[in-house]
Amino acid sequence: MRRKIPSTTALISFEAAARHESFTKAAQELSLTQGAICRQIASLEEFLSVELFRRSRRGVKLTEAGLSYSRRVATQLDAVERDTLSVMGQQGANVIELAVVPTFGTQWLLPRLKDFQQKHPEVTVNLTNRTRPFLFADTDFDAAIYFGDADWSGTESHRLMGENPMPVCSPSLQGNKTSLTPADIAELPLLQQTTRPYAWRQWFDSQHLNVPRDMTGPRYELFSMLAQAAMHDMGIALIPPFLIQRELKEKRLVIANPQALSSIKAYYLMIPERKVESASLRAFRDWLVNQAHSYSLEG
Repeated sequence: MRRKIPSTTALISFEAAARHESFTKAAQELSLTQGAICRQIASLEEFLSVELFRRSRRGVKLTEAGLSYSRRVATQLDAVERDTLSVMGQQGANVIELAVVPTFGTQWLLPRLKDFQQKHPEVTVNLTNRTRPFLFADTDFDAAIYFGDADWSGTESHRLMGENPMPVCSPSLQGNKTSLTPADIAELPLLQQTTRPYAWRQWFDSQHLNVPRDMTGPRYELFSMLAQAAMHDMGIALIPPFLIQRELKEKRLVIANPQALSSIKAYYLMIPERKVESASLRAFRDWLVNQAHSYSLEG
């Protein structure tokens, strides 16, 4: 069935005319005559059966319908342009579109990614933040790194590492004590992680302590947000040390208690079953698993 879509030329002419609210300026921008712009706008209005501009001797002005439509058209044209430039930039390249949990991507993966680029210069790895599972069929992602239990339908999973978060805070919040007891921690503001809402309850349970307020406190979606809040004396947070190595080294954060929260969940590389034979993905998988194994041995 033929799509109910106006011509691209008409849409581009309309978007420029709407942005400038001038047929003359639109014609100058697009290197067309003013008459050509007028004809394209007229054909678009006829196609839509809607008046997009009000004409007068002083010029043109968008109607309410024209203003609404221009915003939508501009958004869609921008998207088409981005997709076009992306395809043009990928000619002849092996590209992996990787969804990754944000702090893991910036703090652990990115500092190591140069090694992969040096070993596989023919492969480009693009990173996009995603904090929760999704349907690969609904996206352009080739693989994903996420934290969970590997229960992701239609995928092949590769365990990378556990998380093992520890209580961390600013040096000023810790005071003169070398470490804080679970009872000390229970008296401090508890910073919560949105995607791990029971973390503090599980940690206190492992210390045989019942804290009624273990799920109260400000919630942040990313570990990087938790770290910033903790550095600014807003409370104490449960964060995996490997995600805040620089902050710990620079003494902006300290480990308040060495007891880690153990979990059966871990960071996994997830690859859709339909893409497991990709040579680029196999090379990235082998490199990433080896990097994670080496890091675990160092720890």
